[in-house]
Amino acid sequence: MKFTFHNPTRIIFGAGTIEQLGSTVSAYGRKALLVTGGGSVKNSGTFDRAAASLKDAGVSFAECAGVEPNPRLSTVARGAEMARKEGCDVVVALGGGSTMDAAKVMAAAIFYEGDLWDMFPHGQGNRRLPEKALPIITVPTLAATGSEMNCGSVITNEESTIKSFVTAPCLYPKAAVVDPELTASVPKNQTAFGVCDLITHVTESYFNGVDGTPLQDRFAESVILTAMEWGPRAVADGNDMEARAQVQWASVVALNGWVQAGTFGPYPVHMIEHVLSAHHDIAHGAGLAIVNPAWMRFAAKARPERFVQFAERIFGIQAKHPEDQEAIAEGIDRFEEFLRAIGCPTRLFEVGIGDTMLERYAQDTVLVAHDDQGRLPGRPVMTTAEIVEVLRSAL
Repeated sequence: MKFTFHNPTRIIFGAGTIEQLGSTVSAYGRKALLVTGGGSVKNSGTFDRAAASLKDAGVSFAECAGVEPNPRLSTVARGAEMARKEGCDVVVALGGGSTMDAAKVMAAAIFYEGDLWDMFPHGQGNRRLPEKALPIITVPTLAATGSEMNCGSVITNEESTIKSFVTAPCLYPKAAVVDPELTASVPKNQTAFGVCDLITHVTESYFNGVDGTPLQDRFAESVILTAMEWGPRAVADGNDMEARAQVQWASVVALNGWVQAGTFGPYPVHMIEHVLSAHHDIAHGAGLAIVNPAWMRFAAKARPERFVQFAERIFGIQAKHPEDQEAIAEGIDRFEEFLRAIGCPTRLFEVGIGDTMLERYAQDTVLVAHDDQGRLPGRPVMTTAEIVEVLRSAL
């Protein structure tokens, strides 16, 4: 193994830590662009608590509300323009993964010259990453994406219906105020989608990463097992703070880079799902619950021993040999059953997607992520025909 790992985000974790937001933000600026999504943060009282903490610390703010569940490029541009006009010197994201992703790019867009879409791969030849951003503070209200402690962002260009990603060091939040109490009002279905999302973050590197990473394998398995143990409790009872805290921490660890260190795995399941949510505006975690088991059945043919390991260590299935196909099938089936049991869809028809655009979905997928032969990176690499095959199996 040979790798470099660095994560500069300071994390302030625990129930009631929202009260520390103001003192945290005041170390980086005096006027914040406060980025929010729909009305849930106001209905739950979270917005008022955040605003009070900022006020007590002498930090004023301008609110950029209305970030969509799959945040749009035009919304990012709107937020950046607001920050310029209001003279904001720090950006605070108060919401779920979409709000945090949008806030990160808003913070960088203030300094970015040219077309913002050039930050994101979409088949162009002139991609240019952001190099500077306003300080970013994240306050997640949903356990799902882990965006509070990483340097990634996913944005949809609504004009081209392409959903793409950007990762850059300047997008790392300076601090993340992670208060599990803020997730108590999250509906059951969104809680379930978040559990699926965080699990998929680690299965991507677990199945697609390089060989010879036994410690990272154990890290990934512990995140999966923790999510499967505490996730159903969080779904069943939003006020179960112990369950909320354990799922929240699992979400952070799943994508702050620690589990993935040294694995160098691509994210084919995410790339395929991004296309579905770009075209149909479905919840990202719901799309992952459909795509991931279907992809696993396809990928298991290329790396059976890894899927046997998954079946044995996650579900306690006793394999007869290192490439036991029955054990593999049972492991994937039981994983899919878990997703279904907590309320996730596992077939495309459940979210209103049919078979009329499968080829388009495949083409859009490799437009954003592809190797030098135009195939989707992963283990195994996938042609557009194979992406169609996986999607068809998920109908």
